[in-house]
Order: sequence, then structure tokens, then C-alpha cells
Amino acid sequence: MTSVLSDSAYLLESLPELWFGLVVVALGGYLLLDGFDFGLGILFVEADERERETMLAAFGPLWKANEVWLVLFGTVLFAGFPAVYANILSRYYLLVFAILFALSLRGLGSKLREERDDETWVRFWDTCFVAGSTASPFLLGVFVASWVLGEPSALAIAPLVVGLTVVALTVVLGGTFLGVKTRGDLRTRVTQRGQLATIVYVALFALTAIVLFGRYPDLQPVLLSCSTVAIVVATLAFAVVTIGSVARERYHAAVLGAAGLAGAFVGFVATLLYPYVDPAAELTIADAVVSPLALNMTAIMAAIFLPIIGGYFLFLYSLFRGPATLEGRY
Repeated sequence: MTSVLSDSAYLLESLPELWFGLVVVALGGYLLLDGFDFGLGILFVEADERERETMLAAFGPLWKANEVWLVLFGTVLFAGFPAVYANILSRYYLLVFAILFALSLRGLGSKLREERDDETWVRFWDTCFVAGSTASPFLLGVFVASWVLGEPSALAIAPLVVGLTVVALTVVLGGTFLGVKTRGDLRTRVTQRGQLATIVYVALFALTAIVLFGRYPDLQPVLLSCSTVAIVVATLAFAVVTIGSVARERYHAAVLGAAGLAGAFVGFVATLLYPYVDPAAELTIADAVVSPLALNMTAIMAAIFLPIIGGYFLFLYSLFRGPATLEGRY
């Protein structure tokens, strides 16, 4: 095995590709876990006051921890591909700040509504919570699509369609999550919304593929490849699992189905991107990856800390695995 301190060879020959995979996994982890919270925030709009308190009880212990995956995505990208990190953050500078503003609006809305009992005050911050929860996944979808497609402008049609697709996916995630965390009429309504959102998501996913096929000729071989066909089949299968599990009131299975949809979506992103990490700058993994010494040392640190992070999330979700109650609100 190559020495850790070598500046001429990686610990593993495939280490740059593995690091690219870690970037994708971190992105997928964030989409999945904070997707639960975004979807909850969108569904918050039609809940009454007591239902909103229950939903916030489900949301409270988890949302800040889930945002760790966004930080991890940025950290892993910076550690392995600093040129790409610099390129995409500067290229989409205003979009990144819009995402941060939307995330802040989501957080402030959930917290500041509790500071006063005035109806106007509570209604205003509830609106901010819903707006931030809706805008965040939309803008994140636009950001990821612009990066993957090498679009200089976030206002191109394909990124906007992907933004809507990600919003629909988060409603699926939020509806299935609340199916586990709530009971009664609230559970029935949000899971039905999740079923409808699943159908909408599949339709938007298909529309995304059509738009990409028509507007990006260079991607046509990828869109017709076996890997993309497998992703499409998996998406349809997970959609059936999600809808069917809700119909049979198997809510934990519905969560797994929704998680499969998120995983298939991120797999689609990775398929479109590989072997590039910055298509706009025509930077492949080999072009953009840091030197062997830097990546070897970073990989050792990742091997130590990633299992700790994973163990923490397993503990967190097992600790708060039961239904949310007003009495046990965080």
C-alpha cells in the first residue's frame, strides 16, 4: 500500500473517484434528511394551530442536526476539489446567498413564532417558515442542476424544472416522515399529500429527462445509458412502494420508499456529472482533485470522523423515533 505521506501516489488508485462518491453521498444525505424538514414545512401551510404544534414537535429535535450534511457537503467538496468549490460558489454567488437566506427564514420562522402570543406575529412567522421551507429545496435544486449542467445562469429552463422536482420530492419525504411521527387526521392528510406528491414527482422527473434530452445533446448518450434506465426503473419502483405502503398504513416502509426516491435522484445527478466535477470549466475528477498527500491525509481523517457522524445520527433518530407529542416537545 502507498505511504500516507506520499506526494506521488494516492493510498488507493481509485481514491479520487471515491472522494467524488463521498461528495455525492453528502449531498444525498442532506437532500434526504433535511428533505424531511422541508416537506414538513411545506405541509405546515394547511395545518391548524394544534397540528402545527405537533409538527414542530417532530421537527424540533432534528432539523439543526440535519443541516450538518450541508456543511459536510461543502467541507468534502472543498477538501477534495477546492478549485470546483471556488468556481461554483463564485459562479452562483447570488444563488448561494438566496439559499442561505431561505434557510435562515425557515429557522427564524420556527423559533420566533414562539416568542409572542400575538396572532399577527405568529401568522407572519408561520408564513416565513412555510416560505423558507419551500424556497430552500427549490433553490437547492436550481443550484445543483446549474452546477451539473454547467449553466452560467440559474434562470435556464432545466435548473428551474429541477428545482420544482426537488420541491415535490421533499413533500414526499415530509409526508412519509410525518406518517411515522403523527397520528389521527393529521397523519391521514399529510400521507395523502405525500402520495399525490409522489405522482407529481415522477411526472416532473420524467419532464426533467425530456428537457435534458432536448436541450443538451451532449447528455443524450448518458440519458440513454443502462445506468440511467436503471435509475428510472428504480424511481418507478420506489414510487410504487411509497404509494402502496401508505395505502396499507405501513408508514416506516413508506419512509424507506421515499428515501429510495431521494437516493435514485442523487444517483441520477452523479450519473450526469461523472467524470466531471465542474462541467462549466471542463474539469474532470483527475483535473480538479488535490495532490495525493493532501487527499491521503484528508481520507484518513474522514475514515475516523464519518463513522462518528453516522453513529450520532443513528443515536439521534433512535432517541426521537416515537410519535411527536405536545407534552414531549423539544
